[in-house]
Amino acid sequence: MTAPLLTPAARRFVRAMARAVAPDAGRLDRRFRGILRARGYNAAQIRAFLAITPAAAARLSSLSRFLEQVDYNGRRLARLNVEPAAVDAVLREFGSLLDQLLEQRFQPAREQLYLSTTLALNQAYYKVREAEAQVLFGLARAEAESLGLDDLLERFVRILTRAFGASAGRLLPDRPHCRKLARPLYMERGSCDEELLAPELRGRHASYWSFPMGRAALLQFGFAAPYRWLPKELDLLHAVAERCQVAIEKARLEDENRRLDAEARQAEEDERRRIGRELHDEAGQLLLLLRLELEMMERQLPAEMRERVVEARSIAERTVDEIRRIVAALSPAVLERLGLEAALRQLGARFRRLHPAELRLRISGSCGAFSRQTQDVIYRVAQESLQNIAKHSQATDVNLFLREADKSIRLTVTDNGAGFSTEAAPGKPASFGLVGMRERARLLGGRLNVCNRPGIGVAIDLVLPRDFVMVV
Repeated sequence: MTAPLLTPAARRFVRAMARAVAPDAGRLDRRFRGILRARGYNAAQIRAFLAITPAAAARLSSLSRFLEQVDYNGRRLARLNVEPAAVDAVLREFGSLLDQLLEQRFQPAREQLYLSTTLALNQAYYKVREAEAQVLFGLARAEAESLGLDDLLERFVRILTRAFGASAGRLLPDRPHCRKLARPLYMERGSCDEELLAPELRGRHASYWSFPMGRAALLQFGFAAPYRWLPKELDLLHAVAERCQVAIEKARLEDENRRLDAEARQAEEDERRRIGRELHDEAGQLLLLLRLELEMMERQLPAEMRERVVEARSIAERTVDEIRRIVAALSPAVLERLGLEAALRQLGARFRRLHPAELRLRISGSCGAFSRQTQDVIYRVAQESLQNIAKHSQATDVNLFLREADKSIRLTVTDNGAGFSTEAAPGKPASFGLVGMRERARLLGGRLNVCNRPGIGVAIDLVLPRDFVMVV
């Protein structure tokens, strides 16, 4: 840090003043320490005050080094909960001691040094306040962006470990039932309390913090050197604990809601399968029998009645095809019998028969290793996408790609058509609209993005985690 308020001439006068103070710096410190003790300041606060006085400047080789020292100790005073007004009063108290030593000498230099010190202290306090605000802002952002309780805890630990300068951190969602851990606890390596730490922290660091997040969780940090929290850091921990407790309880409720939603959707899927089987086994078989009877009647009836029977048989055949389409939409039997890859290829083949657009279908990876829920969501998104393209897009070029990476599965469907509405029609029966697909993807810990560009085409991107397990 430099001295922006000081000209080269002013710095020369400050150095001359420092040389005049240097012989008496020790005596000034002793008197000043007695004044600070009388005012009730503790040892840590006194050490920080002694580092920002003109006597401290007299001991250092340059003004820049002194102002760096002021910046460090200013941040320390802020964390020790010493208000800026109190710091200013202390500096003026030291100034009265200098009056006795220097009398009327070096008044301009003293004033310049006081202004530079005050500016450095104000900047130091601002840094501490800004860092606190950034921590709380980061926690709020993490809460808004997290995908679940585990993700929330991971984000919180990352933010707080960096904020407190810890070597490692751990946020335990289920606080151990231990009286000592019900309050803030500082411990060092080798102490009997070290057994209370998370196993991955124990014995690996010089010192530790353990701080309860209310009843919701337990926060623990490991530091490379012995480091007790300062009062401002403890205040920040209390503020963080209050916010974390609310966020963790909210995340737990959201996880429970997702679990219940998953159960409801699974029940809905099972009901669709049941209805599909009944349509196929009952209505479908009866219609096939009706078609067979009409075909037999067609051969036996006179020519003047045969035309109407032929028309009735054609209606029965179309009805059978429609029931098959409905059954496939309700519960794709090919997905259950042959797996995802065969179901997608059959879906592509059906699209090519009914639509003139060129479809490129590429599948990489072992689809058989995916969970049933994952296969269902992938198939439904592909089905809904191709149906929308066939109905609305007027596309001539369509791509459907399914690929897997180490940690994710990605389905991409693109076309060069006119675009389509990405909102499911409200109240549409048996609708698997993209709005519903987004929710299904979210339940599996994934996301569904739709880029709809009218006149250019649509890109649908489904990303699911490979190892996500939906609890039902």
